[in-house]
Amino acid sequence: MAEAGLKGTAARARPLSPHMQVWRWHVTMAASILTRATGIALYGGALAATLWFTTLMIGPDLFNPYVALLGSPLGKIALFGITFSVFYHLAAGLRHLAFDVGLGFSPRMASLTAVAAMAFAIVASLMVWFIAWRTGGLS
Repeated sequence: MAEAGLKGTAARARPLSPHMQVWRWHVTMAASILTRATGIALYGGALAATLWFTTLMIGPDLFNPYVALLGSPLGKIALFGITFSVFYHLAAGLRHLAFDVGLGFSPRMASLTAVAAMAFAIVASLMVWFIAWRTGGLS
């Protein structure tokens, strides 16, 4: 702010950063936040998979309780969240790949692809868990 150091000039008001209360929520904003959240959740999924492999290597004394934890209602909720995260992050990645080549920047198309990514993640996750249930994988 060069003007602040000059005598006789009033300092201009500095612009404020946008805040969540200023912006109107939109599906593309939710998609952006969800992309970041699912990316973080995938780190948790990677940790869960690493623990699964580690307990498998160590032996049944640690593996069986860990598998029981994953099979508990809370574990299944976490695993469903990881499943959703994988599918949403995949769809969001493809959406951003289209953005990288210059496609889908119109507000209507950006909103449509955001909704499509969310819908794909929900449907694909439910299908995977339905198949797991029907084949006895959730017992």
